[in-house]
Amino acid sequence: MTGPKYLDSRTRHVRETWAKHCDFTLYMSSFASAFPTIALNVSEGRENLYWKTIRAFQYIHEKHLDEADWFLKADDDTFVVVENLRFTLSTFNPEEPWYLGRRFAPFVKQGYMSGGAGYVLSKEAIRRLIKGFETGACTHFSSIEDMALGTCMETMKVPAADTRDVLGRQTFHPFPLDKYVIRMPPRQRPWHMVYDLYPVFEGPHCCSDYAVSFHYIHAIEMYALQYMTYHLRPYGYKYRFNPVPQPRNHTGTDTG
Repeated sequence: MTGPKYLDSRTRHVRETWAKHCDFTLYMSSFASAFPTIALNVSEGRENLYWKTIRAFQYIHEKHLDEADWFLKADDDTFVVVENLRFTLSTFNPEEPWYLGRRFAPFVKQGYMSGGAGYVLSKEAIRRLIKGFETGACTHFSSIEDMALGTCMETMKVPAADTRDVLGRQTFHPFPLDKYVIRMPPRQRPWHMVYDLYPVFEGPHCCSDYAVSFHYIHAIEMYALQYMTYHLRPYGYKYRFNPVPQPRNHTGTDTG
């Protein structure tokens, strides 16, 4: 998800880094461009974010639903480790309704996924999303995009999955790494720590070794994360934990 004013400062850096690891990438905007971006029938602005998301998934449902098993919605300042995303999704069936990401607790009974951290819909989840708007079961009742989509997912009986690893550490992150790895006094902690459904860890073991995403990432940081993910190796280091932990199963308990 992007906009015309961010193509040079943000979006081209996504294209040059983590987007290369996707099977295909669509850049959704309010105007078509040679970048290329896909023009959605919606105006720019925070108040239109949910409309933008709705139109993007309608476009995917119409033109691309059979080209992938999973569909990730990410902002143009989100960094994603696609291989870790595939690992996290490996125990889920894309023909079943699934909704995955960083799970927040308030406003929606089953919780909803942070928009900034990026969230993933299965093919069946997209089918149900579209059906919800066609039947009127889902509506554009709020400009708060991630909460509103989470409400539609609950209405259409799409379960919100637990994406933590077996040690209970999060894989999707709505803030940069420094907000987690550096312990902060309670009054300085990000607002999302109040929203999180699950306990939030801080310090060196704050995040899963198989982290999927970080948000509010500037262009330079995209390349730094790209290097640290795909090139940096600590010579002779022996993992303290099992280097290949299994993802949790669909009920939130550990798999064998």
